[in-house]
Formats: sequence, C-alpha cells, structure tokens
Amino acid sequence: MTTTTTVRKDGPAGVTPAPTVGSHVRNYLGRVRGGDLGSLPAVTGLVVLCVVFAIVRPVFFSAANFANLFTQGAAVTAIAMGLIFVLLLGEIDLSAGFASGVCAAILANVATVLGYPWYVAVAAALATGMVIGLTLGVLVAKVGIPSFVVTLAGFLAFQGVVLLLMEEGTNISIRDETIIAIENRWVSPLLGWVLFAVAVGGYAAVQLLRHRNRTSRGLVTDPILVVFGRIAALAVILGIAVYVLNQERSINPLISSNKGMPIVVPILAVLLVLWTFVLSRTAYGRHLYAVGGNREAARRAGINVDKIRISAFVICSAMAAVGGIIAASRDRSVDPNTGGSNVLLYAVGAAVIGGTSLFGGKGRVIDAVLGGAVVAVIINGMGLMGYSSGVKYVLTGLVLLLAAGVDALSRRRSASTGTR
Repeated sequence: MTTTTTVRKDGPAGVTPAPTVGSHVRNYLGRVRGGDLGSLPAVTGLVVLCVVFAIVRPVFFSAANFANLFTQGAAVTAIAMGLIFVLLLGEIDLSAGFASGVCAAILANVATVLGYPWYVAVAAALATGMVIGLTLGVLVAKVGIPSFVVTLAGFLAFQGVVLLLMEEGTNISIRDETIIAIENRWVSPLLGWVLFAVAVGGYAAVQLLRHRNRTSRGLVTDPILVVFGRIAALAVILGIAVYVLNQERSINPLISSNKGMPIVVPILAVLLVLWTFVLSRTAYGRHLYAVGGNREAARRAGINVDKIRISAFVICSAMAAVGGIIAASRDRSVDPNTGGSNVLLYAVGAAVIGGTSLFGGKGRVIDAVLGGAVVAVIINGMGLMGYSSGVKYVLTGLVLLLAAGVDALSRRRSASTGTR
C-alpha cells in the first residue's frame, strides 16, 4: 500500500507564513489595478492641491490659515459623515442641508429666545434631527417612496420651516458662550499635545492588538513594519498639525492670545472614531454594508432591511443637526440661509470625493473627512488667489465629476476582474 503525503505550502503545522513588505506592496498594487482605489484619489488630490496653493500663495500654510481650514470645513464634514450612511445603501438625502438649518433654528430659539441652557438647546437640535431622519426613513422604507423624491420634498419643506422658525427673515444671535466656543475657541497648546498623545497611542494600541490577534489565529495580516509605518505616519501628520495650530495667530498677542487647536477638531475626531467603530466593528455596520451591497440577499440572510434603512436616515439627519450646531457656532447666529446655498452640494461632494460610492456598498466615514478637506482646501486656496465664487464652483464641480468618474471606472474594473 502506497501512502501519499501532501506537503502544505503555508509552512509548518499549517501556519500561514508572515507576509513581507514586498508582498504587501504587490497585493496593494494588485487591488489598485483591480479597481479598489480606496482613498488614494482623494489623498492624491489633497496633496496636489496643497502643494499648488502653497507654491502660488505661501500664506496658505500659515498658522492662521491652517486653523481656518479646519473651521471652514467643519460643518460640511459633519453633514458628510451622516450622508455616508445613506450613500452606503445606494440612497440619497437631498434635504440634509436644510435639515441642518432647521436644527440650527431650533437651537437658536431654545437657547436665545427661550433662554434655556446650552445643553437643552443642543439636545433639542439633535432630537429634531433624529425626528426628521425617522420621518424620512419611514417614508422611504415603509411607504416605498424613492429617497430622491422624499428628500427633494424635504429640501423644499425644510426651507419653508426655517423661514417660519426665523419669522420670515429675522436673524437670531447666539449668545451662549459654550455654543460659540465650538468654532471660535481653542484648547490650550498643552491639551493639544495631550490629545495628540491619546490619538496616536490609541491608534497604535488598536493596530498592534489587531496584528497580534490575527497572528495568533494564523490569519493573514499586514507586516509588522507596515503597521509601524502607519503609526509613524499618523504621528508625523498629527504632530505637524498640532505644532502649527499651537503657533500664535493673533496680530497683537499682548492683548489677546490666539493659539491652539480649534475645539471643533477634537469633536469631529470623536465622531470619526465613533462612526468608524460602528461601521467596522459592529453587527449593525456589517448589516449596513450587506444591505447596500445586495438588498435582497441581505433580506434572505435574515437582516431587517427596513430597520437598517430607517436607522441610516436617522443617523444622517442627526449628523446634519451636528453640522447645523457647528454652523451656528461659527456665525454666532442663525438666519434663513443657514444650511442653504451650497451646503448640501459641498457635503455630498465631500463624501463622493473622499471615495464613497454613489451606487452603495462602498464607503467609510474617513471619506467624509478627506473629501471635506479637499473641498475646504479648494474654497480656501481659490479665495487666497482672488478668484471669484464662480471659479470656485466650477473647480469644485469638476473635482466632484472627476471623483464620480473614478468611482464608476473603478466599479467597472472591479466587475471585469471579479474583485467585487
């Protein structure tokens, strides 16, 4: 009797051999060629834009302007974070801009007109956003009206609600110092470095723990050098940002010092971590991607599709409320134009430019941050160069069209190579 021995190629005792940096790079390039571009277009575009504006207008990288980039793009980024959840389902929310305006109007009325404390006003604004999202979600998921139609109706109706809340055109000033501080105050330089250490330390702990767990289970994981490279890259980027933000930005520091990280930055960072955890580490996040990828298959797998769809609209409108609060803080007031104009267009543009697909099933919360940074850099840089609003709109539209084109081409490439 002849015994045949099969030799495993994955190393002794069936243990998967440790990947190398070279194999990791080759795998990444293979994914890119297969259409999985991830955040590469957004990061590349952001770097190119920053380099061009810095060369043409060196003041672009001044401490004062660097801080302005964060505060100018904060509201749009917050709204875009919420839109990610709806876009993952292949839906759209055209009412997010004016929904943020309605929530900002509620905030102003509760805090200024009625005189309640800031936390009551903020809670009222967030509750309003959640009610709006619940209404939209039920109409889409239960009644069956297409999200485009429902949210277009909301776009029109909420614009009218803002006018009614603002008594057909009045401006309500925000006097609460806590609300004003969100966009107009800064954490101390020392606290900025503490937050830097917490962010880098937390990211390093998560990455190293994930690497250890996957290695101990014999699962394929990234090379340890790549993991350390990611940690080092984050430390360098955040370190430079904190250092620049801690520089004095006041014209006359003897009268009023102006240095430190804007308070809105750690707020957005916490929201980024929270929603990233929800999407990547919870059953709800997996269900959301499943519904966005194939709704019928998700339904047959036992996922409550209607509940997932409704919850996505609730989160989207709640984040629109956050954006409205940030906008009210920045302007120190609320008027009928709050949440209107180009807010929705910039928010949708930020999500798509960052890498979220309009077709559903593909996207991350970090996309909103990257896309929001691209939009803020375009608006800020073009303003420094003295271009008109018309030129800014044209360039932003072209960048959005380019991002959507890249998404369509990458999906086509993925389909042809069988990677999707």
